[in-house]
Amino acid sequence: MSPSPRLPFFVYGTLRPGEPNHDAFLRDRTLAEEPARLVGALLYDGPGYPYAVEEPGGGTVHGDLVTARPEEYPALLAALDHLEEYAPDDPRNLYERVAREVVRDADGTAVRAWVYVAAPSVAARLRRRGNLIAGGDWAVRSG
Repeated sequence: MSPSPRLPFFVYGTLRPGEPNHDAFLRDRTLAEEPARLVGALLYDGPGYPYAVEEPGGGTVHGDLVTARPEEYPALLAALDHLEEYAPDDPRNLYERVAREVVRDADGTAVRAWVYVAAPSVAARLRRRGNLIAGGDWAVRSG
């Protein structure tokens, strides 16, 4: 298996600034963190953490584009995969790590980034009976 490309990460839940996992995983490991959005996805409550569910043609998830320090990249990728309980090709995954285009809020440019989205079985369950986060922004959710 070839190594993963060194893409920035799009974070939309507990890894965002001010959320509980930001300092534990990202403090002093990043070069940049900037507001961005993932178009073509909806956001559902986990609860306690969100899931982005890909919905082509609908929805926007708000978050942050995180660029890791080069020397931190391998360890950070491993730590985030572990946090999200993601393993390549594991049918038990709750999240899948996928490369997607996200849009920087500051200038509207598209950037390819790693995004942890709901695995297919989780996405199907959420579409049927999940709690949709209106507006697609975990930071301003109600409740």
